[in-house]
Amino acid sequence: MARTRFGTDGVRGIANVELTPELVLALGRAVARTITATTFLVGRDTRRSGPLLEAAVAAGLASEGADVVDVGVLPTPALAWLSARRDLPAIVISASHNPFADNGVKVFAAGGTKLGEKAEAAVEEELARVLDPEVRGPRALDGHGVGTIRVEDGLAAEYVSWLTSVLDGRRLEGLRLVVDSANGAASALAGAVYERLGADVVAIGCEPDGTNINEGCGSTDTAVLARAVVEHGADLGLALDGDADRLLAVDAAGQLVDGDELLALFALDLAKRGQLAGNTVVVTVMTNLGFRLAMDAQGIVVKETPVGDRHVLAALDKEGLALGGEQSGHLIFRRLATTGDGLLTGLLLADVVARSGRPLGELLHGLVAHVPQVLVNVQVPSTELLDGARAVWDAVDEEQAGLDGTGRVVLRASGTEPVVRVMVEATGEGVAEAVAGRLAALVDHELRAAAATPG
Repeated sequence: MARTRFGTDGVRGIANVELTPELVLALGRAVARTITATTFLVGRDTRRSGPLLEAAVAAGLASEGADVVDVGVLPTPALAWLSARRDLPAIVISASHNPFADNGVKVFAAGGTKLGEKAEAAVEEELARVLDPEVRGPRALDGHGVGTIRVEDGLAAEYVSWLTSVLDGRRLEGLRLVVDSANGAASALAGAVYERLGADVVAIGCEPDGTNINEGCGSTDTAVLARAVVEHGADLGLALDGDADRLLAVDAAGQLVDGDELLALFALDLAKRGQLAGNTVVVTVMTNLGFRLAMDAQGIVVKETPVGDRHVLAALDKEGLALGGEQSGHLIFRRLATTGDGLLTGLLLADVVARSGRPLGELLHGLVAHVPQVLVNVQVPSTELLDGARAVWDAVDEEQAGLDGTGRVVLRASGTEPVVRVMVEATGEGVAEAVAGRLAALVDHELRAAAATPG
């Protein structure tokens, strides 16, 4: 069994191979022992393995005396919203944008925020004890000590009602939207959110069969959405991912709008309305240099964090800020939510377009001039080998120096997949591709050699 650990967004792996029901049951027990709570909310996305792993984590929680409220298929941000509303911890079975064969376990503390690093470390330490046959755990509970598991329906409607209240009475009449739910957790409710506010909605990617989540649809592949927007003469298209915690958009011409552009648009809109706290927006190291230049031109401060919406949220809360996000489309509107929420982001985007009376493409014209960016994902035997790969880090320093201020290099281990991400931005034609290619080849060579070296 592969070693399990928390990445940037929970614990992930191939369902029933790396993320086995035995492991997830043990993780549920570890969470119940570590997080002080009598009741946990548990939900999932539409993956075939979802019911299997949801049952396992619920059994683990109940075996340690915790009661479980099974909310069924719901978007991750809906679980976070319920967690905040009821002040209960929550667990989501989802691998977000990953292929259907993968799955994951995301844990939210009571209040709807993802666990901090110390809390995750405590859970993982307890997990190791649960899995160690030599370690004697607490006395097994019996009788009334065993937790209950009950199903609670109707929570999606509560979440939709909350979403449609955030516009303070404003409506979306006159807008035609195409919404792609990625055959994921928002499939049954995404259209209703926008229709309730008067938008004309064409819903696609809303027929999950357990295996088609994120497959040729949603934020991982916006080609079908782009064609649908043009075909239906829509004002914009909204692309969710499998658990609906991120959103990308498509304008009326079928052009993709990424998280950097969306974040820039929202930052300017909030600033104009006096709602951008600290006149600051929070981004990660992967955010394009063009975004930073655009914000500088508008007098908006940019604060940078490591990759992961948990880090963005921590920076927002530390300084009382209102807006932050990632290029991938994880955007956090802190006055409204505790995590990225694709449905909320889409709603606020439609509101910006409706209030302005201008097409999305026109609103974005000239706003962010992207510096050419190349991202290469290198499959590696183990991302843990990266820290000790001195030749790789020396090469990163050399390449960065060679760019002489006209670009930048970001190289990091993925927190959700066994890959090293090599990102290069550079203004010269073909420069970013060349630098990224050299570094990717070196990463592949050095880490495979390290993995093959005994000891």
